[in-house]
Amino acid sequence: MEELDQLGPRLRAARQGRGWTLDDLASRAGMSVSTLSRLESGKRQASLELLLPLTRQLGIRVDDLLAPATRDPRVHRTPVTRGGMTIAPLTRTESDVRAFKITYRPDAPAREPQVHDGHEWLYVLSGELSLELGEQRLTLLPGEAAEFDTIVPHRMRAAGPGPAEVISIFNAAGERVHVHSPADEQASTERASAEQAAGEIRSEHGHTD
Repeated sequence: MEELDQLGPRLRAARQGRGWTLDDLASRAGMSVSTLSRLESGKRQASLELLLPLTRQLGIRVDDLLAPATRDPRVHRTPVTRGGMTIAPLTRTESDVRAFKITYRPDAPAREPQVHDGHEWLYVLSGELSLELGEQRLTLLPGEAAEFDTIVPHRMRAAGPGPAEVISIFNAAGERVHVHSPADEQASTERASAEQAAGEIRSEHGHTD
């Protein structure tokens, strides 16, 4: 059962692609961390009762975890509109590389420059895109592309009177900031900090997982 052998690693990749810890996903899905950990490592037999709440939270299908040899290659994910942008995912959640079609509206509210780990590649399909990259101020036209390290402060918006449509490709770290809401990012960071603190306390008292 090669498909079942891949279920655990695909589940782990989907979780990590969202930037979630084991505790994050387990609490959202209403199951114990140990059950989720055993599912990901292949030590717990998977069932629909366990997989459905997990895939619902991850925004994927059970079929995406089973990955049959004849899997439909089409991507079925719902676009998200937020902060003057419409973000249409072009890759599956568990993919190593994340690709999106992003539409920047000219009336979008101004965003603060972003700084985070990762790398981004983009290609302008239509409209004019303003790219602020460090001290640089660039306007990209249809057919132009850019590549940059996202540790450099950067911000993008529509530069012309109409929307700018862009294909953006990120690694996992870059995708988290652009596609997930600030509230999700803050909650994830707070949970990670609490988890780290709890681990340090356990270590001080001689307890291990």
